[in-house]
Amino acid sequence: MATVNPNYENLQGSYLFANIARKVEAFKESHPEADIIRLGIGDVTRPLVPAVIEAIHAAVEEMGSADTFRGYGPEQGYDFLRNAIAEGDYAPLGITIQPDEIFVSDGAKSDVGNIQEIFSENNIIAITDPVYPVYLDSNVMGGRTGKAINGIYEKVVYLPTNAENNFSPAFPKERVDIVYLCCPNNPTGTVLSRARLAEWVQWCKDNEAILMFDSAYEAFITSTDTVRSIYEIEGAREVAIEFRSFSKTAGFTGTRCAYTVVPHEVTAKNAEGKRVPLNPMWNRRQTTKFNGVPYIIQRGAAAVYTPEGRAQIKEHIAYYMENARIIREGLEAIGLTVFGGVDAPYIWIQAPAGMSSWDLFDTLLEKVHIVSTPGSGFGPEGEGYLRLTAFGSRENTIRAVDRIKTLQF
Repeated sequence: MATVNPNYENLQGSYLFANIARKVEAFKESHPEADIIRLGIGDVTRPLVPAVIEAIHAAVEEMGSADTFRGYGPEQGYDFLRNAIAEGDYAPLGITIQPDEIFVSDGAKSDVGNIQEIFSENNIIAITDPVYPVYLDSNVMGGRTGKAINGIYEKVVYLPTNAENNFSPAFPKERVDIVYLCCPNNPTGTVLSRARLAEWVQWCKDNEAILMFDSAYEAFITSTDTVRSIYEIEGAREVAIEFRSFSKTAGFTGTRCAYTVVPHEVTAKNAEGKRVPLNPMWNRRQTTKFNGVPYIIQRGAAAVYTPEGRAQIKEHIAYYMENARIIREGLEAIGLTVFGGVDAPYIWIQAPAGMSSWDLFDTLLEKVHIVSTPGSGFGPEGEGYLRLTAFGSRENTIRAVDRIKTLQF
């Protein structure tokens, strides 16, 4: 008889956003007249920009002709996109990334979840708390976390990240092999300073740890005292793997395109204690389990780097960040304590005294019909907070803030 992977039985309940969806559906059934505004899941609402649409249309036409039709493409991504990424995202920062260090995929979420496969089960991971759930759950599936006791996994090193430490976690005091950092951060919307990130890179070098650096929201950065790529930090190529996405930057949440950078210098030890490069291992994983992003989609992604594409996408990012400003300033005006919304399209709200994350979620849903995300769903340190996203329409963003202002906290 077939047996299941026992690690899956260690997962904690339902996936956060599926849990929220069920709760919202139940509310809709009992209140069919409710005009619900969704500011929970970080899904974009602006359409793909004209430059991207034109490139996708042209690629569709190519696929309709025998002379230009393409079947299987390279699993790592077409050269035209890998070159555009290297020249468009990294060269302006003074960073040299080789095209064969870039792996195009169908989403940063997929890559962050799949990257753990190239590491052994005995690696100890450290995650910030609160944290994007995929970092933790994929390692639960991989057998690195042990069981959860009162919501805390016994083999995971948690790095509290909250207002008390200015959302800059302390270094682990125990042995850690893999560290996950997200900057700008999801869910808190905050960033780590350039100096602090340099300290993290040095810590990873000193402790022979790998840094998983999620940079999916770098396009939203407005502050100068942080980095758009971890490779702006000297020595990062030796220890860091960087994840990037077109989802929020260019509205590809439904179109699906992202990439991961695995420098040739980044290594880990094999069973004999010899250092081996991770780039060929990730390449082997991708060529074995992934057939590549469709040509049509990659042509659309490449259009992001054209002058027209850049200008159009910049307008969309500005639109969302204006939404973030409206939310942040509107909630501050009624006395709520909020974080984020300056370098990321997320606003992290501290619940009023005496309210839990789910209490505040229920209040917004039931009283003013707004869907949010309870902070406790991102980890124990998220308790007492709530996340709103700036990805809604301008009209709904303003309406949502006006509704919240009617509440008495």
